[in-house]
Amino acid sequence: MKHIFKQGDQNKPVFLLLHGTGGTENDLLPIAEKIDPQASVLSVRGNVNENGLNRFFKRLAEGVFDEADLVKQTQDLYTFLDEAAEQYDFDRDNVIAIGYSNGANIAGSLLFHYKKALKAAILHHPMVPRRNIELPDLTGTAIFIGAGENDPLISIQESNELAEMLKKNGAAVNLHWENRGHQLSFTEIEAAIKWYESL
Repeated sequence: MKHIFKQGDQNKPVFLLLHGTGGTENDLLPIAEKIDPQASVLSVRGNVNENGLNRFFKRLAEGVFDEADLVKQTQDLYTFLDEAAEQYDFDRDNVIAIGYSNGANIAGSLLFHYKKALKAAILHHPMVPRRNIELPDLTGTAIFIGAGENDPLISIQESNELAEMLKKNGAAVNLHWENRGHQLSFTEIEAAIKWYESL
């Protein structure tokens, strides 16, 4: 997978950065820098091209995921993390995902499919990646969800549903609301920083 790795303090987490639709591996670097400038960074570009836009998995329509491709791409990302940990000599058990929109959805899919895929996750405007599957035990996994009360793509009900699904399987979830739409705001990033500093 096309990516950037920046070595930081080896006692700090590795941030796995996952951009939104149409983004690149450079998009979330400034946010990672704000959250913890000493953390290592592994920023990944989505493997799927949708009409010239980078994505992490295919979709059938707006808000309708291609589940077979989601499962495949999630598995590929999980394997890539294992390989990157060996290549760059970082602690595979100390990875915190920071994802926005499509990137938050693939991060959520990692949590839905693999036990201990991530130590923690900051999910900006995620959807429920899959329904009617059994989630792994997420005890000990801390998750920040940033959601917009006026998000045209994700309903309040869906954000609440995702938080409850994760909590039900043991995750410690902080659901943060902004009186905004789907965009990623400075105040939402500030809330994520406070949450991270409390870990």
